[in-house]
Amino acid sequence: MQTYLLVAQIIISVALIAVLLLQVRGGGLGGIFGQADSVYRTRRGIEKTLFNLTIILTVLFVGIALLILILA
Repeated sequence: MQTYLLVAQIIISVALIAVLLLQVRGGGLGGIFGQADSVYRTRRGIEKTLFNLTIILTVLFVGIALLILILA
């Protein structure tokens, strides 16, 4: 059982890294040159999906880590 949890945690961690790398950076280089970053933006489409997937994968990762800790 613990082997399956470890494999699941590895798969979730790789997916979490991939989702984090795919997210668009909000500030960009505009802040370096004095551009105002006070514009309110809402997440739409794929950006919102990636954001929600990040939250889900993080909760799963922490949950499996705690489960492995309890079973050890």
